[in-house]
Amino acid sequence: MTFLAVEEQMTLIQRGAEEIIPEEALKEKLAKSKAEGKPLTIKLGCDPSRADLHIGHGVVLRKLRHFQDLGHQAILVIGDFTAMIGDPSGRNKTRPQLTLEAAQENAKSYVDQAKVILDVDSLKIVYNSEWLNEMNFSDVISLTSNYTVARMLERDDFTKRFKDEVPISLHEFLYPLAQGQDSVVLEADVELGGTDQKFNLLLGRDLQRANDQEPQCIITLPLLEGTDGVEKMSKSYGNHIGLHDAPAEMFGKTLSIGDDLIEKWFVLGADASEEKMKQVRADLANEQINPMTIKRDLARSIVALYYSDEQAKEAEKHFDTVVVGKGVPDDMPSVTLKEEKSIVEIIVEAELLKSKSEARRMIKQGAVKLDEIKITNIQAIVSLKENEQILKVGKRRFLKII
Repeated sequence: MTFLAVEEQMTLIQRGAEEIIPEEALKEKLAKSKAEGKPLTIKLGCDPSRADLHIGHGVVLRKLRHFQDLGHQAILVIGDFTAMIGDPSGRNKTRPQLTLEAAQENAKSYVDQAKVILDVDSLKIVYNSEWLNEMNFSDVISLTSNYTVARMLERDDFTKRFKDEVPISLHEFLYPLAQGQDSVVLEADVELGGTDQKFNLLLGRDLQRANDQEPQCIITLPLLEGTDGVEKMSKSYGNHIGLHDAPAEMFGKTLSIGDDLIEKWFVLGADASEEKMKQVRADLANEQINPMTIKRDLARSIVALYYSDEQAKEAEKHFDTVVVGKGVPDDMPSVTLKEEKSIVEIIVEAELLKSKSEARRMIKQGAVKLDEIKITNIQAIVSLKENEQILKVGKRRFLKII
């Protein structure tokens, strides 16, 4: 197999990366790979603790895609077993544990959503329960003998919890060891992860050495702040943009970010090239250019990345009509009502929102209108009328009720 020159590969690999450890070793691996015509094994672990992925997850998934584009073997490790332990990274308390069944159910949607970014034809998908579930207690003792409690407590989140006398369960020490064991089993050349995963990724190198393997190189990617500009993107914070959000949703939510996040979102959220970034930085430095103009470019770029240029233009048109012009879109979905029904049921059945609790929350926030009249009662019933009614949820979701 023919690979690009090492420096050309590094240009793409370095895009958006926080750290490459050790960088020279990665160059050596790439050189050897090119000389032998053999792809590197690139590992990305993903714990299915929730069913939905967002563009924050897309940052590291996109880096895995970069390696695919360069001709290397990408392996997506679905951590159905490690999800049962719960990743302690960045946690100030013990993370709730999932059952194996719940983790595997979430994993189904993960793979489906990851297809938006990854080349599934060349992607290898594995579940770490395949080998971790097969380990007996002797195997666990052997695994834990490779690391000390002192080294574990060097980890920032463990150190803080220990000093604050916040309980640390013994099973949490097993998480990074289990993740490292994945690297041993797969003989990974490179492992990807967010900056909060650095301890786990480095531990994988240690376990590979202990098993007489050449240690993997690690690449950490920055965590993307959500639309609130404060917390990292997370569904639990309500500041996320889902990988399967509609184009108009993606566009509108992107425009809500602060101006200080524009550059970072271009690099991480829109996967902008260095050539594009030079133009973005020049525009941001130009006081004659309104930041909203640049933000619109960002929103179009993100929608185009996950959909198409045409749908990005349509999303902007929708935004100008519905949000700026306070109009009603021409292409809204419709539902035929044959009997009176609660507004909460209509919202969920039409998939404007995913749950009744979310619908009730939006009503309480005053974000639901029927024919431009704000709905304040979560028990409100939509009655039958001869004329069509327009239901509006938030700024960008519309439903025609016939």
